[in-house]
Amino acid sequence: MNLIPETTIEADPSVPVIRLTREFAAPAARLFRAHTDPALFARWVGPDRLTTKIEQWDARPGGSWRYCSVGDGQEFWFRGCFHDVRPDRIVQTFTYEGEPDGVALETLWIDDLGDGRSRLRAQSLVDSFAARDAWLRSGMEVGVNEGYAKLERMLLDGNL
Repeated sequence: MNLIPETTIEADPSVPVIRLTREFAAPAARLFRAHTDPALFARWVGPDRLTTKIEQWDARPGGSWRYCSVGDGQEFWFRGCFHDVRPDRIVQTFTYEGEPDGVALETLWIDDLGDGRSRLRAQSLVDSFAARDAWLRSGMEVGVNEGYAKLERMLLDGNL
């Protein structure tokens, strides 16, 4: 029996937005820390076949970030800026450097569900429906689901 849930991934039909929702068996404060502490973030983000190295990370309003996902002899660089960082919400930009003109505005909400559980809701707004659909065709759901499964294991194992 699989106790680790999949992430719900939805494309909005009226605006170029992708929405993610997933519940975690951990308090909201720990989920927030996993998204703002660079050492923790590097341990769980992305698909299992890749490792992540953080080049820059300043999780505060006005701060920026840059990291590289490495695997199979390839490097995938990502960067962005934090616009708002607080325990219940993170707003940031997100750019895959292989497509430098594609900048997404991402908002993550962390909801405290009580009883040591929390819900992550994320929204990525891109500049066109074509860009949104390209993200969806890219296999992003593998990285999202495998990454959040790693995070869930870290939370359950007390490694966070």
